[in-house]
Amino acid sequence: MSFQYIFKRVEKKYLLNESQYQAVLAGIAEYMSPDKYGECTICNIYFDTQDSRLIQISIDKPVYKEKLRLRSYGLPKHNEDTVFLEIKKKYKGVVYKRRMAMTYKDAKEYISTGTLPDNIRGNIPREIDYMMHYWGLSPKLFLAYERTAYFCPDNPHLRITFDKNIRSRYNDVSFEYGDKGEYLLPENTYIMEIKIPNAAPLWLAHLLSDNNIFSQSFSKYGTVYTNTIKKGENSDV
Repeated sequence: MSFQYIFKRVEKKYLLNESQYQAVLAGIAEYMSPDKYGECTICNIYFDTQDSRLIQISIDKPVYKEKLRLRSYGLPKHNEDTVFLEIKKKYKGVVYKRRMAMTYKDAKEYISTGTLPDNIRGNIPREIDYMMHYWGLSPKLFLAYERTAYFCPDNPHLRITFDKNIRSRYNDVSFEYGDKGEYLLPENTYIMEIKIPNAAPLWLAHLLSDNNIFSQSFSKYGTVYTNTIKKGENSDV
C-alpha cells in the first residue's frame, strides 16, 4: 500500500492563552466547522542525524530547510494501521509537504533495515529514501499533542488547527512506548496554525487584530531541542 500526498501552502503560527483561544473559537464559529476527526492525538517521530544537524540548520532560519518525520493519528495499535512518512520543506516562507501512507509494519521494517518494502514505489518514496540515506537519519525525538482542526466550507483551502499538551521524549523514540513525555508549554497554552495557500480572509484578519494575536516563529521540535541544550548548559554550571 502506498498513497501519496503533496501539499503547498503558507502556515502561520500563533501562541494563544486561554482567553485568546476562546475568543478565536467564538469568532470562527460562523465561518468554520470542526473536521470529521474532531480532536485527535497526533504522534510524531522526528528523524535527525546523530548530532542533530537538521534541527540545528532549522533553528538558524535559512531560506530553505527540511525535516523528515513519521506521523500517526492516534497511536498505532496494529501492524496494519496506517501511518505517514513525510518530508516537510520550507522555502521562502512557503511550506511543501510530500508524504506517503504505509502500514505500521512497513514503517517499522523500513526504520529497522533502511530498505523500502517491495510494495512501496514512486517518486515520493524515492525522495524520502534519498533524504534518509543522504543524511544518515534515525529516530531522534518522539513528540505528541492533542489537535483540533477546523475547515471552511466556503474556502476549502483554509484550515485552522489548535494544538495543546505538547509533550516529547528523547528516550524510547517509538510508538510502542505510548504518548507520554515532558510537557513543553504551560497549561492552557495553545499553538494555533492557519494554513492557506494565499492571503487570509478579511474577517479572520480582523479577528486576530481585535484580540492582539500576532504570528510568530515557533517550531515544536526546535523549542524542545533548544530547551534541552539550555538544561545541559545549566547543569554544567
